[in-house]
Amino acid sequence: MTSPHEIDPRALSDPRNVYPTDEQFYAHGRPADPLLPEDRPRGGSPATPLHHRGTWATVALVAGIILLILVGIALFP
Repeated sequence: MTSPHEIDPRALSDPRNVYPTDEQFYAHGRPADPLLPEDRPRGGSPATPLHHRGTWATVALVAGIILLILVGIALFP
């Protein structure tokens, strides 16, 4: 044996050592036509445009956090 994963040559005539090919193995349990129809077609745009938060909200959030840190440092030196 060249590899520990190969079949022992003495057991080649054993009917239990007959394995399916890759095509047979992966075809098991599949329908005859495995292609499914597209349920969400690509390329379409959303019905309403996406609305993102403005940059002012982000700036206010960052400024508020910085202000909170500075107040905390000033109150508890």
